[in-house]
Amino acid sequence: MFQSYGLTAEESKPIVDALRKRPRAWVEFMMRFELGLEKPDPKRAVISAGTIAGAYIAGGFIPLGPYLILSTASMALTVSVITTLIALAIFGYMKGHFTGAPPLRSASQTVLIGGLAAAVAFMIARVIS
Repeated sequence: MFQSYGLTAEESKPIVDALRKRPRAWVEFMMRFELGLEKPDPKRAVISAGTIAGAYIAGGFIPLGPYLILSTASMALTVSVITTLIALAIFGYMKGHFTGAPPLRSASQTVLIGGLAAAVAFMIARVIS
C-alpha cells in the first residue's frame, strides 16, 4: 500500500514493522487506509438501528400491503407481485443514479435478482406448507 504512495519496499519496511508491534494501531491503520472504514460512532448505534428497523417495516408494507387491503388472497398476490416489481425497479433505478451505474441496467438487475429471490422464497414456502 505504501508503494502506491511512491515509497519503496525498503522505505515501507520500518513503518510496517513498527505497526506490526502495535496490533491495535495496525488494525486501525488497515481499517482506515486499506478498507476505507472509519471507527463507528457509538452514539449513532440507536439511530442506525431505528433507521434499519424503519426501512424494514416500510419495505415490508410494499409486498404485504395488498393482503391488508384486498379481500381475496389471489387478488392480493397479483397486486403484491406487481407492486413489488415496480418498487424493485424504482429502487434499482435510484441505486444506479446515486452510484453512477447506468440506471436502467441497475433497475433491470434489481428486478431480476429481487424477483428471483421472491420467487424462490415463495416456492420454498409452498413446499413447506
